[in-house]
Amino acid sequence: MPHSVSLINTIAAGLGLALILGFLAARLRLPALVGYLLAGVIIGPFTPGFVADAGIAAQLAEIGVMLLMFGVGLHFSLDDLLAVRKIALPGALAQIAVATLLGGGLALWWGWSPGAALVFGLALSVASTVVLLRALESLGILDSFTGRIAVGWLVVEDLAMVLVLVLLPPLAGTLGVSGAAGSGDPLWQTLGLTLLQVGGFVALMLVVGRRVFPWILWQVTRTGSRELFTLCVVAAAVSIAYASAALFGVSFALGAFFAGMVMRESQFAHRAAQESLPLRDAFAVLFFVSVGMLFDPSVLIERPLQVLAVVLVIVLGKSLAACALVLVFRYPLGTALTVSASLAQIGEFSFILAGLGVSLGLLPVEGQSLVLAGALISIATNPLWFSLIAPMQKWLHAHSSFARGLEMRDDPLAELPMTTEAKYLSRQVVLVGYGRVGRRIAAELDANDVPYVVAEQNRELVEKLREAGTPAVWGDAADPAVLIQAHIARARVLVVATPDTMNVRQMMETARTLNPTIQTVIRSHNEQEARLLTQETSATVFLGEQELAQAMARDVVQRAVSMAVPA
Repeated sequence: MPHSVSLINTIAAGLGLALILGFLAARLRLPALVGYLLAGVIIGPFTPGFVADAGIAAQLAEIGVMLLMFGVGLHFSLDDLLAVRKIALPGALAQIAVATLLGGGLALWWGWSPGAALVFGLALSVASTVVLLRALESLGILDSFTGRIAVGWLVVEDLAMVLVLVLLPPLAGTLGVSGAAGSGDPLWQTLGLTLLQVGGFVALMLVVGRRVFPWILWQVTRTGSRELFTLCVVAAAVSIAYASAALFGVSFALGAFFAGMVMRESQFAHRAAQESLPLRDAFAVLFFVSVGMLFDPSVLIERPLQVLAVVLVIVLGKSLAACALVLVFRYPLGTALTVSASLAQIGEFSFILAGLGVSLGLLPVEGQSLVLAGALISIATNPLWFSLIAPMQKWLHAHSSFARGLEMRDDPLAELPMTTEAKYLSRQVVLVGYGRVGRRIAAELDANDVPYVVAEQNRELVEKLREAGTPAVWGDAADPAVLIQAHIARARVLVVATPDTMNVRQMMETARTLNPTIQTVIRSHNEQEARLLTQETSATVFLGEQELAQAMARDVVQRAVSMAVPA
């Protein structure tokens, strides 16, 4: 060929082979991403035949991470992040510490240096946000409270890894690398400067970005050009992510995430998410292909026991630590198992950290191979752990008195105080969920002096409601005990205002069993789901698009009638 076409070759080979192997994996009832990973192995440098450009593939995958994190930011508000800070912040830091100790202990046992052990342990401690989001979206629980805990947990992990990546080069000499290049500044000064940079970026995005980005999006929308709108969304995601890395030392992924969060303030956030969806999906596939390209299959033959030990640290060690931490914070077993499955893999930050460790002379090359092997296996098996959550929870309840005790343990937030007024215990409204919709319903009930009790999974939110004098119980309303504590047996109306409708039927069954005459009101986002819920539960179901259309139609009719000229 007259010139290099590595980019075209890489995209064509990567997407084409990923399509074929992803289709075959789906036909075999395996996750499609297993096919994407195998496609990367086939076109990688460690297998015979065609070899794609690994550098280009890695950069394309980075764009995919940017777009995906931008999309997450569009759906994840700062309020959502703050709502889970009390569990996500200490939980993520404690889990990183446990996983680092486990991975570092393995490395020391193998005879590696303390510096190599530290880098290796840190590489095994941080999960892939890309993999997590794909799993939560496929299960339909990304917008649930448990999903927000998992995403918030990984955001804290990402912030911690940004700090590690900045501090590792100046610490290389201290960790045993002779002649390591560093800034020469004291450690406290480097740490302070890093925190100042990250804090400055977050402050700029939250203060300036909340005003500037929605305004820009509105100006582009006024042109009426769909192409310019899509270009604006993609340009914002990529350019802001790049600028954040260049100016503040923040990772591409984190920069794109905060860009999406501030653009969420625009009324066109939903459209922006839809416009960027095809590109996000395409580049996410390239991310998995690029991971596969880095994998050397020979490590499975040469070091099988070491690979097994690494996988056990990722899948069992991290998961058990996360599960224990969530239970310590008194969240349900189901939430603990979901967060555990979310963290039973490693991804993009692990690759970056392992690569930096090798370049600094801290981590041996075989350490990077083991990290990649653990990543590939844990990513491929991660959907399996999610599928085992419900059976495992059921089995534990049936065979473990300890598990049953966790669900039945005394908790002051799980029941109404003895001082609750009588008007909240009979003929009241039971409001399940106190999110954006639930808060508006509660405001209307307050305005009309209608007593109600809130059932909510967010412990911190329940604490705030009680401080404000609003009766609230903590827990998953799918659990009969929660509705019983909300006095559903004597309530007038059950309102399910949560976006997650997976457990609505269980709530309805409990409510109707205890109170056959109770009226029920449910929200839904899907027309087919709304029709089925209406048929199966005889509830009043409000469909978002339908209610919006009816409200607009009423307004249009009123305007038309008022402007009509008499004959």
